[in-house]
Amino acid sequence: MINLIARLSSFLWTSLSVMGIRSSEVSSYRVLFEIGNIQIRLYQPMLIAETEIEADYSPAGKIGFNRLAGYIFGGNVQKKEMAMTTPVFREFIGQIQTMNEATQPAPNTSKWLMSFVMPPSFDLTTVPEPTDPLVIIESIPAKKVATLRYAGSLNQERMTEYSQSLLAWLDEQHIKPLSSPRSAAYDPPWTISSLRRNEIHIDIE
Repeated sequence: MINLIARLSSFLWTSLSVMGIRSSEVSSYRVLFEIGNIQIRLYQPMLIAETEIEADYSPAGKIGFNRLAGYIFGGNVQKKEMAMTTPVFREFIGQIQTMNEATQPAPNTSKWLMSFVMPPSFDLTTVPEPTDPLVIIESIPAKKVATLRYAGSLNQERMTEYSQSLLAWLDEQHIKPLSSPRSAAYDPPWTISSLRRNEIHIDIE
């Protein structure tokens, strides 16, 4: 079996340069407003492949990425390979309490939702059906999204920091958020830190 991470890394190497030049398709949107590193965008309808992961931030990223990469690289009923698109979304959806062998409460574990955007050539009738029941296809309607862009490393602490900054800006502007913050990553981990495109996204009225 082909190592999915190695295969994905090879694919991304040709499409997302270490020098920050990106050729992978990006989800379609129109900028409605911009100030500094903040934008209000109108996104077109899209299909996403998503999966829930019960793990802390770092292992959750690897588990979710592998699972979704397996789907787009042929892990579907039609055995069809699909192009990688950006961004890759990740959202914190809460804490779960696990039980140890003696049925006593164990430390909380994080729960995350990760999603890939499907190429726009697919719709619900043509998108390949996942063979992994943990991969779900969802149709997302057009929506307005507030975004905050930043460079550097992508980790839980910075995700929290910039999420709070964007929520504070929305509050100052009297704009109502309609979703929890989620991270949007556009680059592989070997991209030069200062050239990485990371974002926080929040759906708004």
